[in-house]
Amino acid sequence: MPLTDTRRAFLQIHACVLLWGFTAILGKLITLPALPLVWWRMLIVVAALALVPQVWRGLRAMSRRLLFSYAGIGVLVSLHWLTFYGAIKLSNASVGATCMALATVFTALIEPKLARRKFSRRELALGIAVLPGVALVVGGVPHGMRLGILMGTISALFVACFSSLNKRLVEHADPLTVTAVELGAGTLAMTLLAPAMPFLFPAFAGTLFVLPGMHDALYLLALSVLCTLLPFTLSLVALRHMSAFAAQLAVNLEPVYAIVLAILLLGEQRELSPAFYAGVAIILGAVVLYPLVSRPQRLRDLDVLATGESRDITE
Repeated sequence: MPLTDTRRAFLQIHACVLLWGFTAILGKLITLPALPLVWWRMLIVVAALALVPQVWRGLRAMSRRLLFSYAGIGVLVSLHWLTFYGAIKLSNASVGATCMALATVFTALIEPKLARRKFSRRELALGIAVLPGVALVVGGVPHGMRLGILMGTISALFVACFSSLNKRLVEHADPLTVTAVELGAGTLAMTLLAPAMPFLFPAFAGTLFVLPGMHDALYLLALSVLCTLLPFTLSLVALRHMSAFAAQLAVNLEPVYAIVLAILLLGEQRELSPAFYAGVAIILGAVVLYPLVSRPQRLRDLDVLATGESRDITE
């Protein structure tokens, strides 16, 4: 059977989702605290984008008002990553990835206001349907991991906020330039936040301006290049030959990939009870149903792909 453009696009988007699934695993393997981990990841990506002439052309064409708007979104992105990796450090990769599925619930409530679209009762109903799954997930993890669930839930809320704002503004600038501005602003925000972090949340704090060890440096490069820039570019290519609806269905599998990888590579099934996986099934069931009952979005809503981790192809 010949490999058509459409089949190739589906293979490409699933490759992207698989790569995004590794972000939770790498976050667990990197020994740095959450703050320096996020800071280095954003810095590496911004440095790589600074080498792309298209980014500089787009930056010169961007108005000051739009620049500050994207910078503000970038701060939300950095806070999402901070709490996401904080959740992984406080629990494990499976818990962190599962919490990201809650972004769909928050988006149903937040997007109509931020993106200026009609409120959907069906989306709210799906959000309510997720709550039993959340209860099972919380009850299915050791007590010491529950702070990680709280951080993961906050991280999912940040996803809903910045993805909704990106959808509102994405068509006004080049996607690569938007990504560079957002992650550049996020890097600056984390730099300014670093001195206060030991007092605000000591578990996330860490030294920024010290080069990571070889072990962490290799994982950080993989996280930045293989799990951010590569899937970002590949997903743009795939979206030329598939609908946003089909892409969203594929991206909803990201938490599943992350949990399977965590079991295979980290043996995390020993830390979690059957109730946890029952809760995951309920949450993911609602997430998969979401695009089936919602109106497919336009392709341009998915242009900014490099600033989210999870079901939103905005990371």
